[in-house]
Amino acid sequence: MPDTDATEHVSLDNLAEGSRQSLFEAGPRTVRLALDAGEDVPAHRHSDRNIVCHLVAGELVLGLGSETVALSAGEVVRFDGDQDISLRAETDCEALLVLSPAV
Repeated sequence: MPDTDATEHVSLDNLAEGSRQSLFEAGPRTVRLALDAGEDVPAHRHSDRNIVCHLVAGELVLGLGSETVALSAGEVVRFDGDQDISLRAETDCEALLVLSPAV
C-alpha cells in the first residue's frame, strides 16, 4: 500500500514535452493533458472512476455522453467516467485530470 503521508510536489513548468503525462507515482491518477488547437481525443471511458478536469489554459470542448461542456481557462468540471468522454481543443490548451476510484 502506498505511503499516504508522503508529499509529492510537481511543477508543470518542469515536465517534459508531451501531450499526456502522469504527475505522481501513487493514486489517484493525476495527468497533465496538453492539446494543440483542433486536436481531438476520441470517445472513450474510464470505468469505475470519478474525474475532475481543471482547464489551466486555453479552451476545450468536453463531450460527456449526450452532453457537451465548453470550458475556458480556470474552469473545473467533475464527472463520472462510466460514460463516453471525448475532448476537442478549440485553442492550444492544458488541463489537469484527476481520476479517482468511484466510491
